[in-house]
Amino acid sequence: MNKSFDQLIAPILELKPRGEILLESVPAPQKLAPHALAMTADVLEDAATGRFVLLHDPSGQEGWGGQWRCVTFARAAIDLEMASDPLLPEIGWAWLIESLKKFGCEYINPSGTVTRVASASFGELIDRDEDSEIEVRASWTPTNPESIVGHVQAWLELLAITAGLEPIPEGVTSIARSN
Repeated sequence: MNKSFDQLIAPILELKPRGEILLESVPAPQKLAPHALAMTADVLEDAATGRFVLLHDPSGQEGWGGQWRCVTFARAAIDLEMASDPLLPEIGWAWLIESLKKFGCEYINPSGTVTRVASASFGELIDRDEDSEIEVRASWTPTNPESIVGHVQAWLELLAITAGLEPIPEGVTSIARSN
């Protein structure tokens, strides 16, 4: 039996992230695919922010290599020492791949960028501290729509990692925030 888009995204809409993350549905882009879902997430105390867009075109799209596409980003403040690490882009990409693996996500055609930014202020802004950020932008094509919720969980895991949240130990359940 083929499930409808609404049936497949229902578990996503019911998803309760870990307590430090506020997850919200937002308007999805309308022109990229016939069906779309968009969500934003913010880690408490402005530690990180992100966006997840799930696109579905029953006819498929050549560039995706399938009928589905996940498009994400996760951005977080990091310390200047971490920003200067030459391996940071590879580490950021590994965080994504490991998150997808952790949730058993099956996918093809991954693509993306890892950007690091370090800022210093001058003139009237001289009193601001130097700061730096990491941003992971990625997209991939899920190959099993029945487990699409795992892809959202992987993105939330990536967001938690970029924010520097401690991993939740095996067998421990996070207490979700009440909205």
